[in-house]
Amino acid sequence: MIRTIKATVAYDGTRYQGFQRQKNGVGVQQVLEKALTEVLKEPILIKAAGRTDAGVHALGQVISFATSSRIPPENYRRALEPHLPPDIAIREAEVVRDDFHARFDAVDKTYQYKIYYSPLPDPTQRNTTWEIREKLDVEAMNRAAALLLGKHDFTSFKNQGSQDTSPVRTLTEAHWVQDGNLYTFTITGDGFLYRMVRNIVGCLVRVGTGQWNEEDFARVMAAKNRKQAGMAAPAQGLYLMHVSY
Repeated sequence: MIRTIKATVAYDGTRYQGFQRQKNGVGVQQVLEKALTEVLKEPILIKAAGRTDAGVHALGQVISFATSSRIPPENYRRALEPHLPPDIAIREAEVVRDDFHARFDAVDKTYQYKIYYSPLPDPTQRNTTWEIREKLDVEAMNRAAALLLGKHDFTSFKNQGSQDTSPVRTLTEAHWVQDGNLYTFTITGDGFLYRMVRNIVGCLVRVGTGQWNEEDFARVMAAKNRKQAGMAAPAQGLYLMHVSY
């Protein structure tokens, strides 16, 4: 009897070329499929909620796959741990309906982006945050971030190469929190365009440093032109936190 398994995965994306299986290099998907194939003793192909880029991390990536194995879902984490490197982990697993699809059944996704202020270089932050040299105005960034809420055309924040048929997305959460020198941006929506979150963060940091004001951010958003938005935030500060179904 074939069952469909849904599993939540966490990983440090530093040494991977993204989540997807890669022809040149290693993706998180390849490592997971190899480990699952070894443990379940049958070829396993997985589907994922999000295809994170090289260097991007996850605490709440969701995968799904079909298997004839009778291993109880609650045993997956312990069974897979010896077969996975320390930077990839299964957090939980469950049996779901046969036609469940980790990507297409997702209702919304939550990402976080972490920025660390340090006047001097801090090598401990290099793989997990975007390290900056000037403090940010959180109130100004939150005023600009509020403009993102609701249903909008996000073409200005979409990179070339996006395979999405529509640039329209609905965001329900977009805000910054400061904890000492750490700035964390949380954003939730029904979907995200290619590099959309990193492009948004890059623009909001311009607001936070005083290069732009709220009106400048609104103008860029309304322009529907990626060239207006400027540089994207680097990959290492981005985390896929949660996927809702």
